[in-house]
Amino acid sequence: MVTLYTFGDSILDCARYNELGIHPGQLLVQNDDRLFPEFQGQDLQSRGIARLDHRARDGATVTGLQSQVQGLHVEGRALALITIGGNDLLRGLISDTGEGIATFSDRLDLFVQRLPIRPVLLGTVYDPTFGDDRQNFLGVEPTVARKNLQRINAVIKEIASRYGQVVDLHAHFLTGDSSWFTSTIEPSLRGASEVRRAFLPYVLGKA
Repeated sequence: MVTLYTFGDSILDCARYNELGIHPGQLLVQNDDRLFPEFQGQDLQSRGIARLDHRARDGATVTGLQSQVQGLHVEGRALALITIGGNDLLRGLISDTGEGIATFSDRLDLFVQRLPIRPVLLGTVYDPTFGDDRQNFLGVEPTVARKNLQRINAVIKEIASRYGQVVDLHAHFLTGDSSWFTSTIEPSLRGASEVRRAFLPYVLGKA
């Protein structure tokens, strides 16, 4: 038995943003072959007995990660997925010129360091504008916003290099289109599957 744990924000907790209530963790454990036939046989259940412990929460910031480990009891083989940082950017770090991102880094590092699950897969923060400044919805100068997005993702990559593996959602989502999103920034049903697609080779390779 392998248990897949999800921590973080709506990149992993996006079920409420599609009519079928599907999120990436579900698809990684057991694909919906009717909806996504190309992924038939590409899930943890196909490799053996697997279960999901879904702890990610829509709207979470790095300070909320600690609440997601309450009652955590890990036995047997386990694998953790973490996506965090998007809400921290939206709540102020997108225009940070001080120590905000350094504080984010310290908090994320401490959380991952103490998490009693290995391996850990950390996803970067994607860009729902696909790098197009004309789609800027933040009211922040795009050059400033993109610089801080890059800084957050550099932090995530650096922490991943110490404790596990980075999954570059940012790079993957730049290859997509608007059908991958709903409510401007949230993964749609297609987006949930694309988050799954990005994590999948690492999940199957490490489970």
